Amino acid sequence: MLGHMAGRPRSFDRDTALAVAVEQFWRHGYDETSIASLTAAMGVTPPSLYAAFGDKHRLFEEASALYFARTCEGVDRAMALPGARDAVARMLDDTARAHAAPGTPPGCMLLTEPRLAAQRDAVQATIVERLDRGVRDGDLPPGTDTTALARFLVAVMRGMSGHARDGGTLDELLGIAASALAALPSPAPSAQHPSA
Repeated sequence: MLGHMAGRPRSFDRDTALAVAVEQFWRHGYDETSIASLTAAMGVTPPSLYAAFGDKHRLFEEASALYFARTCEGVDRAMALPGARDAVARMLDDTARAHAAPGTPPGCMLLTEPRLAAQRDAVQATIVERLDRGVRDGDLPPGTDTTALARFLVAVMRGMSGHARDGGTLDELLGIAASALAALPSPAPSAQHPSA
């Protein structure tokens, strides 16, 4: 049994290879990531990559789906907080910290990769839903244009990603987040405390 196993090639760790692909696409973008750079980073041959993932496009789709799922988990956790302002504050704070985290490429693949517009739209829709609830709960003024506000927040996070890629520090990103939070409309004082 041992002799038979020893003669077999070492198994291809697909999850590890996928994690490497995520980092390559995150760091360099789809267009600048080649099969040669992927196979070098993964430590596999092109035939192994093609056998496991298909072509570069299919590998990117799988890598970006994994990245998107992780991003959604974080956004969903933030959006679950009570209070629209707290939810947005957590999302912006998490975004700043993720963009500047040591050990990962700066910025955010979801926010910077041109091919992921549909995923950005899905994140924006999640934010709109939370802001709509904030209006219903009285956290935001009646008549707040939640679609425009969500679009603004996604644009801010995209800007934070670009700033991180340009070498921006965590403190700078947290400052941008604080400025964006300050732009959120507050409900009228009477709406918060109807009978003082």
